[in-house]
Amino acid sequence: MNIIDFHCDTLLNFYRDKNMELRDNPSHISIKKMQEGGALAQFFAIYISRNEMKTMDPYDIFHEVYLVYKRELEKNNATIRPVYNWKDFEKNRAEGKISSILAVEDGVMLGDKIERLNEIYNMGVRLITLTWNYENSIGFPCSKDEKLHMLGLKPFGLEVVCEMNKLGMIVDVSHLSEGGFFDVAEHSKKPFVASHSCARALSGHQRNLTDKQLKVLGEKGGVVGVNFCAEFLREGSTYSRVDDIVLHTVYMADKAGIESIALGSDFDGIDDELEIKDYSGYPILINALEKHFKSDEIDKICHLNAMRIIEECIS
Repeated sequence: MNIIDFHCDTLLNFYRDKNMELRDNPSHISIKKMQEGGALAQFFAIYISRNEMKTMDPYDIFHEVYLVYKRELEKNNATIRPVYNWKDFEKNRAEGKISSILAVEDGVMLGDKIERLNEIYNMGVRLITLTWNYENSIGFPCSKDEKLHMLGLKPFGLEVVCEMNKLGMIVDVSHLSEGGFFDVAEHSKKPFVASHSCARALSGHQRNLTDKQLKVLGEKGGVVGVNFCAEFLREGSTYSRVDDIVLHTVYMADKAGIESIALGSDFDGIDDELEIKDYSGYPILINALEKHFKSDEIDKICHLNAMRIIEECIS
């Protein structure tokens, strides 16, 4: 199996606990668990946590966690290597190495400085989740308030999307308001992703995508990574069931098209109990998906759709 997972928050665990290492740890993701789960590539997000923001500037948080990321990749270079462009990905795959793609969750660390995009691009960032659950200089987050939910990108946000397209960075709309989503759909010159989201029709959480959003995402050549968070899968749930993950995958494939479905676990960003436990449980999910999809469709969900995005968006 070849799994490409669009989102995890594992790096923050290593930052908070200096004794934890990527090779082996109790988190959802480790080298060992990725090998058991059939990992081809993992997007590692530097999540700009509000807890750390109580005492640190978002820009400084990014740099602190980045050092942890570099440290762990260097220690595990025989197994996992960074991806800066499509050729890196192809080389890693040919050599049997897991690819690591660096992301940022919450563009708050950009402030109002567009030049920071160039800086973090040169450091290896290839995906930015534009907002988290709070307003920032780019735009507004998803909201239960319909009026707030329809707020779009700010002028700086439009500039950020344009510059990300030019540099070769993937625009991620997970956590973004619906208004912001449609601004990205209108202005992005390249496909964009919802790295870790589910279907609003199946669970009414504001983080999930409506049928209209799924349709537009598919029309624009984008991809949604199915999130394993219990509440996104089933309203009020605290247990992430495989059947619910499958249900959302089937539904979103129907609305957006099979070419627009991928995996975005949100491992280590989930507090709920997971039926698949951690990354090593991916085979359980794939076996369940095989009851609903053909083998070539499974390949698209597991890695081919994500590979297309990497090739088209990352220069």
